[in-house]
Amino acid sequence: MKRGFYTIMAAQFCSSLADNALFVAAIELIRSGGGAEWQRAALVPMFALFYVVLAPFVGAFADAWPKGRVMFVSNAIKVAGCLLMLFSVHPLLSYAIVGLGAAAYSPAKYGILTELLPPSQLVKANGWIEGLTIGSIILGVLLGGQLVGARVSSALLGFDLPYLDTPIDTPAEAAICVLVLVYLLAAWFNTRIPLTGVAMRPMPSNKLALLGDFWECNARLWRDKLGQISLATTTLFWGVSGNLRYIVLAWSAAALGYSTTQASSLVGVVALGTAVGAIVASVKMRLDQATSVMPLGIAMGVLVIAMNFIDNVWVAAPFLILLGALGGFLVVPMNALLQHRGHNLMGAGRSIAVQNFNEQACILALGAFYSLSTGLGLSAFGAITAFGLVVAGVMWWIKRWHASNLVHHRAEVDRLLDIARSDHTHG
Repeated sequence: MKRGFYTIMAAQFCSSLADNALFVAAIELIRSGGGAEWQRAALVPMFALFYVVLAPFVGAFADAWPKGRVMFVSNAIKVAGCLLMLFSVHPLLSYAIVGLGAAAYSPAKYGILTELLPPSQLVKANGWIEGLTIGSIILGVLLGGQLVGARVSSALLGFDLPYLDTPIDTPAEAAICVLVLVYLLAAWFNTRIPLTGVAMRPMPSNKLALLGDFWECNARLWRDKLGQISLATTTLFWGVSGNLRYIVLAWSAAALGYSTTQASSLVGVVALGTAVGAIVASVKMRLDQATSVMPLGIAMGVLVIAMNFIDNVWVAAPFLILLGALGGFLVVPMNALLQHRGHNLMGAGRSIAVQNFNEQACILALGAFYSLSTGLGLSAFGAITAFGLVVAGVMWWIKRWHASNLVHHRAEVDRLLDIARSDHTHG
């Protein structure tokens, strides 16, 4: 791998670490402030909101500027969202601003991979990026849980700055202050990312013209016989993964009686399994084999339902590792195939923006579904069952869709697979 790849990995690790720790801190901020259960569940779709709203613009923005600079600005926006939480703006609104920064960050983060590396290294690079991201999720949720825990928070709140009286009075607020520093470290790494030499694509003077361009790119990926399947699969996976963080927290509280600090460790266990699955897939899978992993998506939905029958942490831990590993092995080859098709069809930044729009729309929809279920009085166990049934059913439908393509469009599918196979061999 080129040297710049490792700088990207360091920046991504720090930014993702802070994102996931902030999620736990925001949950605790709402809980300690007397917020309802549905508000905590709504943090997930609120984070996804700007991914969906700004999707037509962030991809073109990422393609118009050096991607290291885009990532720097994005982290600055995340810092602004943290500061809003500290100045008593409602956590749901503040967390949406952090989501705005993340929405701008993602097309640059993934798009730079296709600029920096040949196609033959994309699966491997995705494996490392996803593995590192999952590692940052593990450490992030653990960090967030510890920062709001009694021992660490009391030490943080007992720290006084000379001649400065701050309004930081709760464990959640103290945790957010620490996470601002982590975002600033990520921003420093962003300044060290090298230029790739790829020509920039200027944004049009009429920004509304990007709407038509975005929807054309979106339609182009959905028409592509491999792009549509990889996009549908990764969309569903991230819809599940994005909401699973909160679902595991809610389930561990209901089934095991865990506090936020204790429950955060189980979210990290899922992420550990995902990292293992991602790394194994990066070694074992090729671009042209990506569609063979779709049955794992159905298995994920079934395993989510099976969580309801577990009430022992010693059973829960290996079970959650398995659940995460299936997802990691599923998403890495599918994500690489989607990047490959998107790069060929429209350019890296735009294709990642299309991907983010669909994935975050799924996170928003599934999060709203789960939040509404709890808001209407459904228990955590009932909401988890409904969630798992939807996941398994949709993945079964995607698998049938691909089978139909093989029957009716076999020549086109084989041609696209040959392109992927050739690029993997000669890239």
